[in-house]
Amino acid sequence: MSNTQDETGTFNFDSTSVKNPVTGEKVCLSLWSTTETRVSIFVPQITSWYRPGETYDTRFSSLASTYEECRAECVGLYLCLNRDVLKVFGHLGPGAEDILYVNWLNMVRAGVLGLEFYTPHTKKWGQAHMQARHVILRLLLERGGGLVGVKKVTGSDGRPDILVTLDRSLIDTRGKAVIQEFLLKLQVYRSTGDFDAASSLYERYSAVSEDGGWLELREVVLARKLPRRMLIQPLTRVQGNGGVSLKQYEVSVEGLVQQYVECYDHYDSQLENLWLQSQHFW
Repeated sequence: MSNTQDETGTFNFDSTSVKNPVTGEKVCLSLWSTTETRVSIFVPQITSWYRPGETYDTRFSSLASTYEECRAECVGLYLCLNRDVLKVFGHLGPGAEDILYVNWLNMVRAGVLGLEFYTPHTKKWGQAHMQARHVILRLLLERGGGLVGVKKVTGSDGRPDILVTLDRSLIDTRGKAVIQEFLLKLQVYRSTGDFDAASSLYERYSAVSEDGGWLELREVVLARKLPRRMLIQPLTRVQGNGGVSLKQYEVSVEGLVQQYVECYDHYDSQLENLWLQSQHFW
């Protein structure tokens, strides 16, 4: 739920008593002070909200998409630490522990691979999800207390590579606390429409500069980029004797085309008839 003010000036929250979970209940401001006199007032900490006609997208503008993706990713990281949630899907014991470890490891790895989608000359990110994952990586590196490690190394092939490490013993303690605090800020800034605080927090972690070695790591990511994987499914056919044959294809562009042609060739007349029947709509 977002804090809003309608056209009549009415708030959908009590602006004098609502607590701000990030900064506390209220803040005491000293208006002036002398040796004899000190005058102070208590000001509510909810100082930002959505005005009439404003929405999350209009207030957060270009930051809205990646900010929301980051919030969603943080929810996933946090909830996977709840073993009762994993139990719902049938994951228990060591298997469940491996799942949450791999989930966190995939996230920090994606934060490194996301550098591919950063453009240095414009200083812009081209992919909202990857920017969000890089923000989470940078957060865990800064606040994780050794939870995450990223360093440039020499690969087994003699070429530059990147080593990403994750201390699984710290996920439930330090990692959980860091994500919890960060997620709270993301949610409060979103709910109160506090774009200034949100952008200041978010852009600090998504900034990519040579000083931190991130542009150098980006070059390694690009050099190590693999061709896009192709998912080429085998083809099964029922034989005249009631048996089933399985045909597999070469993992290549040619194999992909061949699989598609052989899989759908007998649908050509049906597809053409459907096209003819719907022509009058167009």
